[in-house]
Amino acid sequence: MQTILLLSKADIYQQQHLILKDVNLRITKGEFCYLIGKTGSGKSSLLKTIYAALPLLNGKGEVASHDLSYMDRKSIPHLRRKLGIVFQDFNLLMDRTVEDNLQFVLKATNWKDQNKMTKRINELLDKVGLKGANRKMPHKLSGGERQRVVIARALLNKPELILADEPTGNLDPETADDILLLMRRLSQEQDTAVLFATHDYRILENFPARIIRCHDGKIFEEEDFVV
Repeated sequence: MQTILLLSKADIYQQQHLILKDVNLRITKGEFCYLIGKTGSGKSSLLKTIYAALPLLNGKGEVASHDLSYMDRKSIPHLRRKLGIVFQDFNLLMDRTVEDNLQFVLKATNWKDQNKMTKRINELLDKVGLKGANRKMPHKLSGGERQRVVIARALLNKPELILADEPTGNLDPETADDILLLMRRLSQEQDTAVLFATHDYRILENFPARIIRCHDGKIFEEEDFVV
């Protein structure tokens, strides 16, 4: 299988503070993985390093054919076009419609043709179960609907990898399940890898997949983890 994410002997830093040491991780095309660990265990720092919000100072890292060791201001946008990022707090532009939120991302990633942009937006809103919601304002949507918009936004440029940072953390259990199942279905349909950070162990039990755990400054495959 094609490797989408590869970290080898990588040290993850937050400023000068070592968060995770000697990280070795490989995720392949279309693979769905959970990332778990207590608050402060390094989940968000690992994700930020993968999408180049934090620099990789030691070790090797490759994401969607981009070398994390050689990221600069010019190369970061090229990397992020191959990634979809889903946050817990949505990060939507609240003064713009759903369509304008999505169009903002397309224009920022050099889409020019208005007809193609409209077609892509409609296609994805349909996929996430929000057909016809183009003109709605985010504050008129439920939490689950907002997260569906965020997932549509993450998929706009057909990413090779989606990074989801506690995307169900602010949602009730039933809505959280709906969002998770949507992401898993879209991952299969689009053949997109997903790294899904969560602290909701109920989800892990109900919807099993590969588990990567951050603990005590290291990461472990769940089957290798011993307390």
